[in-house]
Amino acid sequence: MKTIYKTSFASFLAVILLIFVGCDDSSELFEVSTPVAPVLSDVSITDIKLDANNTNNPALTLTWKEAEYGQQVAVNYAIEFSSDDTFTNPVVASNTTGINNVTFSTSELNTAAGNAGLNPFNWATVYVRIVSSLGAQNKIKSTSNTIQFRVYPYFNYVFNDYYLVGDSTAPGWNNNDNNPALYRDPSNSKKFYYTGYFGNGHFKVLETKGLWQPQWGTDDSKTIGVNPGGGTDPERFPDAGGAGITAGYYQFTIDFGAKTFDFKPYTETGATVYTGMSIQGSATAGGNTPTAINQLAHDKHIWYINNIHLTPGDVTFITNTNTTFGSTTSFSGTATENGGNIPVVVEDDYDVWFNDLTGHYILIPLNL
Repeated sequence: MKTIYKTSFASFLAVILLIFVGCDDSSELFEVSTPVAPVLSDVSITDIKLDANNTNNPALTLTWKEAEYGQQVAVNYAIEFSSDDTFTNPVVASNTTGINNVTFSTSELNTAAGNAGLNPFNWATVYVRIVSSLGAQNKIKSTSNTIQFRVYPYFNYVFNDYYLVGDSTAPGWNNNDNNPALYRDPSNSKKFYYTGYFGNGHFKVLETKGLWQPQWGTDDSKTIGVNPGGGTDPERFPDAGGAGITAGYYQFTIDFGAKTFDFKPYTETGATVYTGMSIQGSATAGGNTPTAINQLAHDKHIWYINNIHLTPGDVTFITNTNTTFGSTTSFSGTATENGGNIPVVVEDDYDVWFNDLTGHYILIPLNL
């Protein structure tokens, strides 16, 4: 199927748009006048505080006068949200076709506000408009007026976190013994890394400490398999049915989206061995007073602190040699020497893990 759009000008009052839609060996011709933009109605409420305990409740209904194209055609509507009135970086909060209203649940409005750039637990203004269009390619767009209201979003932690278990790892086959966390790629939430010491044996990956499912492993030594619960557990990493790992340093990469993994030796020789590590910053109770974090007995390059209370602000890692490691991505990333301050965007209790070999870090909120 092909869709062809042509434009001609009949007079200074109207634009005649010729839309040819060909299906198989036949076609139809539509003459569509200059569109009249949709008109978005004001909302009766000016402040909307979102309740994280009732996420399915309706929070906002938007209605608008339909756009007019001079023909009985199905009109697409994109509902755009923005944090500024010029719509510098608008996000599409919802789409409809042939319908001139939409209702957002609490969770949907919270997501839309967050995607538009509004910070959690703060009142901020969101700007909304409707953009109409025609066809699968969204041609002949027309933009409505803008309305605004204030929203108080809650925080929606959208990430999954994962942990090691197995006789080659620090906790052995205990699924709830300070299991080391994998480090999430900040630009690909499905991809994780772990570089460090593995003992002789095998390992698996768990999503929730204290639970055996969901559980990831491999049945062919090439791709990952999962028992989400109630099924058959996959074989152990890194070699299904094989002899397992010879103790040493390795780099493990797992992609839950592509369902692949990689496990290969890592050269640790020559890396600095720190005898102490601290966390400090405006997000910690001590501010610029360092709080000591723990070295994993199984691996001298892995550091952690459990259940540390952080507030909106930032943190960095400080070695016993006063070297500062930081970055600019929240929750997870790769810290470098003097690499900036790691942002903490929401108050909560966190488990924090840091790998001084690679700079990988992850801050896992415990209550979100």
